[in-house]
Amino acid sequence: MRATTLLILAMVVGSLGLAQPVVIATSEVFGSLARTLGGEEVLVITIIPAGFCPAHYDLRPADFLFLSKAEVVFYHGIEAWLERFLANVNPEALRVHLRGPWNYPQALAEKAKAVAEALGQRFPEKAPVFQARLEAFLSELTALEAEVLAKAAALNLAEVPAIVMAWQESFARWLGLSVVATYPPEERLSLKDLADLAQKGREAGVELVIDNLQSGVSFGGRLAQALGAVHVVLTNFPGPIPGTVDMLSMLRVNAQLVFAAVEALQKVAVP
Repeated sequence: MRATTLLILAMVVGSLGLAQPVVIATSEVFGSLARTLGGEEVLVITIIPAGFCPAHYDLRPADFLFLSKAEVVFYHGIEAWLERFLANVNPEALRVHLRGPWNYPQALAEKAKAVAEALGQRFPEKAPVFQARLEAFLSELTALEAEVLAKAAALNLAEVPAIVMAWQESFARWLGLSVVATYPPEERLSLKDLADLAQKGREAGVELVIDNLQSGVSFGGRLAQALGAVHVVLTNFPGPIPGTVDMLSMLRVNAQLVFAAVEALQKVAVP
């Protein structure tokens, strides 16, 4: 989109008269955190629907409008369009580039702290409110982590060999699974990769194949079938799997999906 078109869109959005300061999150990962920590003090708008990978999303006209009105923008860094757009129409927006994973407690805590810090920087009069909400969120996260890891230990997940989509590896290792191998998004994979992973999986007695919804699940499904393993599909973004309404519930549901698969395996193994 040319700069002149972007400037016209910015002029249009200036007349919207939004009552709250606009905070943009490119994905629902940061949208969920910004809503939890920002509360009623800000209007949080998520650009990319939960079922999409941020790197593969095409912007809509309304997205340009809201981005041009944003006070704060949280993004992953794989949104190729973002920097150029903001440089043209909204150079005053506070850009917060949050790198790295977010799908296990330590990483999620780091992201939450960064979101609270950025909101406090942009809206300093509300910083104590954001900090109080952050402390409550971190307390819930700590309790959830203790609950999940206790269940993982009870199921002896360290004895469960798994092949895992690369973007769920951190989560799988946090749960304690024995990760035998990982694989990239399925558009980078071939039949030879399938055969090689199946051979490795058979040698290690792999029982689970853990997939990432947003990167495609057909390769993982074929691999699980070849191994006679259970195929588990997890999400890296809140929303697309029932019950994953925010980041904490996403962690809980992802863990529960793995636990249900392991419990099913254990029942089959009982003579």
